[in-house]
Amino acid sequence: MRHALSVDVEEYFQVGAFERVIDKRDWDAIPSRVEYNTDAVLALFAESGVKATFFTLGWVAERHPALIRRIVEGGHELASHGWDHQRVFTMDAETFRADLGRARKALENAGGVPVSGYRAPSFSIDTRTPWAHPILAEEGYTYSSSVAPLKHDHYGWPDAPRYAFNPVPGSPLVEVPVTVAEFGSRRMATGGGFFRLFPAMLTNHAVRQVAADGQPAVFYFHPWEIDPGQPRIAGAPAKSRLRHYSRLGAMAGKLRGLIARHDWTRMDAVVAGLA
Repeated sequence: MRHALSVDVEEYFQVGAFERVIDKRDWDAIPSRVEYNTDAVLALFAESGVKATFFTLGWVAERHPALIRRIVEGGHELASHGWDHQRVFTMDAETFRADLGRARKALENAGGVPVSGYRAPSFSIDTRTPWAHPILAEEGYTYSSSVAPLKHDHYGWPDAPRYAFNPVPGSPLVEVPVTVAEFGSRRMATGGGFFRLFPAMLTNHAVRQVAADGQPAVFYFHPWEIDPGQPRIAGAPAKSRLRHYSRLGAMAGKLRGLIARHDWTRMDAVVAGLA
C-alpha cells in the first residue's frame, strides 16, 4: 500500500493560531522563512528518496517563484492551498471561486505545470460549505484533500466518510480526507501538530489501521514545523502558542522515522490508484 505524503506550504505567521493577532496587510513586513524551511523539507525528502505533494499558497508562489520551480524540478506535485489561507467556511461561493482562480494562476505561472489538486486551509470544507465541492468540480480539479472527518475545536466534519468519496454526483472529483486514527467511536487527528506533539506510534497505528482496510493514508505537515528557530509571535492565546511552538526541534527526526516505516508517494498517484 502506497500512502500520500503531503506538505502545506505557508509562512509560520500565516497559520490559524495567529490570524487574529497579525493583520494580513502586515505580512510582507514580517521576516520570511518559507524558502528556508521548504528547502529543508525538499532536502529531507531527497535524502529519504520520496516524492510528495506540496499544497502551496498562491501568496507564497507569487513571492517565491524560484521555490515553486525547485518543488516541481524535484519531481513533486504542485497543488493549491488557496490564495492566503482564508478558511473556506468564511467565504461565500463566488469569493471561493475567485480565491481558487487567483491561487491557481500564481502557482501555474511559477511552476509551469497544471494544478489539479486542492487542500482547503485548516481543512475548512464541511457542512457549512455545500457549494465548495461543486465549484472545485466546475473548475476542473481532479481531487480535493480538504476534509478532516472528526470533531475539532477549530474545524472538522465528524460525519464525513473516513476514506475517499465522490462528493459531486456525476463528477469525477474525488475528496480524499486526511487520515485519522479510530478508537471505537472516537477519531483522533494524526498529522501536523498532532504528529509533532503526540507519540509517533499514534500516526503509525493510523497508517497500519487504514492499510488493513485496503485504503491509503494521507499524512500532512507544514515546513515551519521543522524550524525551531522561527521568531516567536506574541498575542495569540496560550493554547495556540503551545500547539504551534512545542517540539519543533523533534519534528524532522520523527518525520524521517515515519517515512522509513511506510511507502509514500504523491497525492495524485494515490488518487489515480483509487480509480
